[in-house]
Amino acid sequence: MDAIRIVGGAQLNGTIPISGAKNAALPLMIASLLTDEELILENLPRLRDVQQLQQILSNHGVSYMIEGKRPGMDSMDGQIVRLQAREIIDTRAPYDLVSKMRASFWVIGPLLARMKECRVSLPGGCAIGTRPVDFFIDGLKALGAEIDIERGYAVASAPEGLKGAEYEFSKVSVGATHTLMMAATLAKGTTVLKNSAREPEVTDLANCLIAMGANISGAGTDTITIEGVEKLHGARHSVLPDRIETGTYAMAVAMTGGDVLLKGARADLLQAALDVLEQTGTGIEVTNEGIRVSRNGSALKAVDVTTDPFPGFPTDLQAQFMALMTRAEGTSTITETIFENRFMHVQELARLGASISLDGQKAHVEGGSELKGAQVMATDLRASVSLVIAGLVAEGETKVNRVYHLDRGFERLEDKLTACGATIERISA
Repeated sequence: MDAIRIVGGAQLNGTIPISGAKNAALPLMIASLLTDEELILENLPRLRDVQQLQQILSNHGVSYMIEGKRPGMDSMDGQIVRLQAREIIDTRAPYDLVSKMRASFWVIGPLLARMKECRVSLPGGCAIGTRPVDFFIDGLKALGAEIDIERGYAVASAPEGLKGAEYEFSKVSVGATHTLMMAATLAKGTTVLKNSAREPEVTDLANCLIAMGANISGAGTDTITIEGVEKLHGARHSVLPDRIETGTYAMAVAMTGGDVLLKGARADLLQAALDVLEQTGTGIEVTNEGIRVSRNGSALKAVDVTTDPFPGFPTDLQAQFMALMTRAEGTSTITETIFENRFMHVQELARLGASISLDGQKAHVEGGSELKGAQVMATDLRASVSLVIAGLVAEGETKVNRVYHLDRGFERLEDKLTACGATIERISA
C-alpha cells in the first residue's frame, strides 16, 4: 500500500492548476443515465472515485470513452469523456459496487425516472457520519414511487412513471438534492424541492441538465422548481473547478508561506473560506487567471470558524483549516455542524505535535505548535490532506499512510506540490 513521504520546511511558490470538482463530476456522470444520447463532459478529473463510478455506470450499460489529447493540452488538463446510456441493460446496483462509494446510490433517481424500476443497494456506513438515505427515499415516494427495503436493497418502482410534487427536505442534503432533481426532470408535471442544497455543484448539475433539455429554475437557492419533460437529449458540459482543492492549496500556501497562483480557481465558489483566510493574515488576490495566495513573513492569526452548508465555511475544509491553525498565534475554536464524527484527524495531528482539545462538536486549537515529522495514518479523504499540509511545515520527515483516501479526491497532489518547491513523494509503504 502506498504512502506519502514529506520533508517539511520549504515555501510554496509557483502555479497550481485546479482540477474539475469531484463533487460535481460524480452527479454529472450519473446524469448520463437519463438519456440514450451522448453526454460529453469536459474537465473531468482523474480520480479513484471517478474510475469507480465509471465501473458502476458500465454495469448499467453506459459506454465510456476518454478523448485523446488535443494540441496545446498538457498532463494537468482535465479529461474529456463521452458517456452514453443507449440502452439500460441492468437496473440493479449491487452491494459490492455501491458499498465502495456512497455517491453511487444516487443512480436510484435516474434509473427510476427512465426505467420506472430499479433495485439499488443501500450504501452502508460512513467513517465521518451516518449520512442516512431517508431523504432520498421519502423524496422519491413523494414523486409517486413505491419503495421497499428488502435485505439491504431499496427496491423501487413507478409503473406509471414519476409525478411532480412538492417536497421539503427535513435537513439540507446535497446528495438527495442531486438525486431528486435528476429524477424530477422526467416526471410528469411540476416538482418543487424546498430546503434544497445551495452548493455550486448542485447548480453545475442543473446547468448540465438544462443543456440536456430539462426545465429547471432556482438552482443555487433553497427552492428548486423542475418542470418535467418527456425526454432528455445529449449535451456537452464542462465540470466546474474544484473549490475544495482550491481551498486546500490556499491553506497549504498560508501554512508554508510563499506565493502561488491557483490557476482556474473561482473565488465565488468558496468566498467564505477565502474571507477566513484573509482574517488569518493570508493575502488573497482574485485575477483573470484564478486566485493568487501569498504569505511572506507575516504571522498567522487565530480565527474561529463554524462549518455550514454553502455559502458558509465548507465542512470539507475543516480538517485542513485545523492544520493551519496549529501554526497561528492564539487559540482558535472550530465548530463542526455537518458531520458528527469529523474530528478523527485530531489524534493524528497530535502525533505531529499539535495541541488540540475536543468538546463535543468543538475543537480548540492552541496555535504556535512546533510540528515535528512522524508516521501518521489517514482516516478519510479530507483528514488525509490535512496531514499532508501539516507535514509541509513539520521539522524532518512525515510519512502519511493509507493515502488511497487522497486518490479519491486529489488529482496528482504530489506533482502539483513538487512543482511549487515542496519535498514530497509517493513511496511503497
